[in-house]
Amino acid sequence: MIRTTALAVLLAVSFPTVATEQARDKPDLAKAKEIAGGVCVACHGADGNSPAAANPILAGQIPQYIYKQLSNFKAVDGKPAVRNNAIMGGMVAALSDEDMRSLSVYFSQQKMQPSVAKDEKLLADGKTLWRKGDFEKGIPACAGCHGPAGAGLPAQYPRLAGQYAEYTSTQLKNFRSQERANDAEKVMRVIAGKLSDQQISAVSEYAAGLR
Repeated sequence: MIRTTALAVLLAVSFPTVATEQARDKPDLAKAKEIAGGVCVACHGADGNSPAAANPILAGQIPQYIYKQLSNFKAVDGKPAVRNNAIMGGMVAALSDEDMRSLSVYFSQQKMQPSVAKDEKLLADGKTLWRKGDFEKGIPACAGCHGPAGAGLPAQYPRLAGQYAEYTSTQLKNFRSQERANDAEKVMRVIAGKLSDQQISAVSEYAAGLR
């Protein structure tokens, strides 16, 4: 009888806790749409399809990855942001954790309008790097982490398929120069550090054409 009563008490306590956590984690997509249309629209578009190649396309991106980046842009408890960017730092300053989670889900659910590969001369080299890497330079195949079709892998490895080549190229160069340093275990900094400008251009162009 004691064991049965104890189990009943445990279940009574556990179920509300689970329900509370589920309610907390449920994204507020209506609020996210409002934030996207008021705060994010100028750079990323209201639906996450950025009008400018300097800014990433967020539509269709992995939600966990978007949340990680938003969190990394945010300075917490007086400590500098893990990903230092004055513009994005200002944008996320007023966002709550719930706001960032909701925005991440909202953008992930939008239909991506993918970029396209423009430079045919770079595609062959980009394809080789993406699928095979560069053994002599110790560069692994991009497909190993980002997938054969560039779909990515939550939460560390973003979707790169259809992303602006200009944006991808800039981020690779930022990793190479250590200007961007929010990659786990320095994975991207190590890889990008071995890439030449030509290789960065080639693989970025190839990724833009993936679907």
